[in-house]
Amino acid sequence: MVHSDYTVRFWGVRGSIACPGPDTVRYGGNTSCVEIRCGGHLMVFDGGTGLRLLGNELTSSGQPAELDLFYSHTHFDHICGLPFFAPCYDARSRIRIWAGHLNGKGIEAVLNSMMIAPLFPIPMGIFTAKIDFIDFTAGEVLVPHPGIRLSTGPLNHPNDATGYRIEYSGKIVAYITDTEHRPDGLDHNVLQLIDGADVMIYDASYTDAEFLAHRDWGHSTWEEGVRLANAAGVKTLVIFHHDPGHDDDFMDQVAADAAIARAGTIVAQEGLVLRP
Repeated sequence: MVHSDYTVRFWGVRGSIACPGPDTVRYGGNTSCVEIRCGGHLMVFDGGTGLRLLGNELTSSGQPAELDLFYSHTHFDHICGLPFFAPCYDARSRIRIWAGHLNGKGIEAVLNSMMIAPLFPIPMGIFTAKIDFIDFTAGEVLVPHPGIRLSTGPLNHPNDATGYRIEYSGKIVAYITDTEHRPDGLDHNVLQLIDGADVMIYDASYTDAEFLAHRDWGHSTWEEGVRLANAAGVKTLVIFHHDPGHDDDFMDQVAADAAIARAGTIVAQEGLVLRP
């Protein structure tokens, strides 16, 4: 059954650094930002450069924005869109910002440190929206709205990161980025988050062939995504967080190889909309 009120839209699908240009037109060059709508509730996962485009669309309606922004972690490619997110400058907007990886540092303080001189010309205090900052510990279950359940779990990434399992209307979407798989077997924390998921969005920055040269960088491969999806009974695997060095032709080859390895696998593109 298709749930038309449960949608996933990709605004940024790259990792590490934005890479706009003629070689990334089809898949997109903006960094991580995924919109998930559950009924009338808007949730956003990560605030990379793709967040700017989402903000522009939200403000184009003329209506105030109300949303929850969940960070997987606070490396720059995942947070640098916030100063350019138009709803932050609308006093009618209501934004809740969540993070589960900071171990006491506090998401408000971390984001504020991004927008101080000499790194940025204006402080976060210039935002006029009503913004609440909510810190939790990866592993907690969150209920941001009635009927929406978010299970969370720790991921294997430098400075820590959080994965999310979004359950709504009998359907499950898992958002798993940035994480490095373990050579001694499938990651138990990831398996819990993706178990039986209808859609699994997974950090597939590399191929298995590339992975050996990128150990300890905190990322995984599309082949590991296939192995995890098969083990957990996932319906649709979505390859995400593309390396900035992978142009459209490279991603076309990944898409072809992944479709053979696991039928129905999707490579995320900017603008892609899925309905679990």
